[in-house]
Amino acid sequence: MKKLLIGIGLGMVTVIGLSMIQTSDSDESVTIEKTPTLKTDKKLVNDYNVYSFNVPENLNFAGETVPLNMPDIRERADREFLVNTYWQSNGILLIKRAQKYFPIIEPILREYNIPDDFKYLAVIESGLQPVTSPAGASGFWQIMKATGKEYGLEVNSNVDERFHIEKATRVACEYLKNSKERFGSWTLAAAAYNAGNAGINRELEKQQVDNYYDLALNPETGRYMFRIMAIKEILQAPEKFGFNVEPDHAYQLVPTKDVTVDYEIEDLSAFAKAQNINYKILKIHNPWLREGKLNNQSKKVYQIKIPEAGYYN
Repeated sequence: MKKLLIGIGLGMVTVIGLSMIQTSDSDESVTIEKTPTLKTDKKLVNDYNVYSFNVPENLNFAGETVPLNMPDIRERADREFLVNTYWQSNGILLIKRAQKYFPIIEPILREYNIPDDFKYLAVIESGLQPVTSPAGASGFWQIMKATGKEYGLEVNSNVDERFHIEKATRVACEYLKNSKERFGSWTLAAAAYNAGNAGINRELEKQQVDNYYDLALNPETGRYMFRIMAIKEILQAPEKFGFNVEPDHAYQLVPTKDVTVDYEIEDLSAFAKAQNINYKILKIHNPWLREGKLNNQSKKVYQIKIPEAGYYN
């Protein structure tokens, strides 16, 4: 039986061998085509490359130099440049939105003698959107409810002026001026916008230092200034970081006119219709209107923005 099995096995090997030879002779080109070349594999890999790059030298915020000679400072700056450079979709959106909203923010900063670099603080706070954080900070400048009220904004369920970009920018300017007077540094003033004046003052006293770059801070505040500076550099020279946005791709601010209102409006949809727009468009230009009506028993004067004709046809 053993010899019989061996014989059968040898016979099968012979048949398979002959079959393979015949297949190889008759269909050699097919076998070659099924084998991927090493050259093709390399090309697929080399079509996509990610690069590190040098942190810009002479980095500064509001004219205050960043001590990049300190290894931890350079590493923290490098992190934010990498994160924001390779978050491509977000970068493109910020470049587009900046063209729309910086013309509103910049003259107000100049009016209050606040350095122009602070417009980038608004960028990292909200992405230049009228949003609300989990902690309750709202609007382009992410102002907390108590702070808004302290600086004279109307904040309630019906009207929330933290979403009014011009008024909120003025409040941010007042807050930053007070912080600068307290700490003597624009960098510390910006950090205090994130951590609060009391928080920064407490850490300065506890750690016995006098500047942001010598402080050990919580992760968010520790990254804060470097995020601002990375966004500043990217938005100032997008092409340098690989961002290519055609001028006509940027978002444009729709011109508006102000309609003075010193009375209650029971139905803002009807009000919008009377202005030849709809409620959606009214809300786009007046996000501070938080409900479908305007409560105004005190006869306060409001300016409601109405877009010029022809832009939403």
